Amino acid sequence: MTLFIVGLVLFLGIHSVGIVAPAWRDAQVARRGEAAWKGLYSVASVLGFVLLVVGYGWARQTSPVLYAPPVALRHFTLLLMVPVFPLLLAAYLPGRIQSTVKHPMLAAVKLWALAHLLANGTLVDVVLFGAFLAWAVLDRIAIKRRAQPRVVPGAPRSAANDVIALVGGLALYGAFVMWVHLWLIGVSPLAPR
Repeated sequence: MTLFIVGLVLFLGIHSVGIVAPAWRDAQVARRGEAAWKGLYSVASVLGFVLLVVGYGWARQTSPVLYAPPVALRHFTLLLMVPVFPLLLAAYLPGRIQSTVKHPMLAAVKLWALAHLLANGTLVDVVLFGAFLAWAVLDRIAIKRRAQPRVVPGAPRSAANDVIALVGGLALYGAFVMWVHLWLIGVSPLAPR
């Protein structure tokens, strides 16, 4: 569990610099330059993610069960996950979805984390998904309070972007439910438990 916690703290920690120390982040960008900051940020993110994934894989083998979700929640989880991939794509494809939701990436993370908290009751799952849910909520609050919003790079604004986000996102959702989740995580969301 230690490796998992170190990875989680590193990954969410580097992603929280803009929440807890925006002035420090801006000073680092000014001092080091945008490219150097992004390089350090990327290295820390990738290292944290790798430690998190490997640590999670090890920790979930022996993690105690805190609660056993009823089967109905697994079905609800599948429903909650439907908009997640379209929202993820809409974060980088400016259109009406992005304008309406404001921060589709954070909305996707919140839905993903909540859905997985409803379907998984082990300690390592609660820590992982609870941490991501808390981070997304705090980041959204921080963005609302930020005087100058940061520009997120993406495609040029277009009405076609919503169609791409919706169709592409639903295709990704279908692929994840049918094959990818089992291949990546080792658990099929459709398998009876």
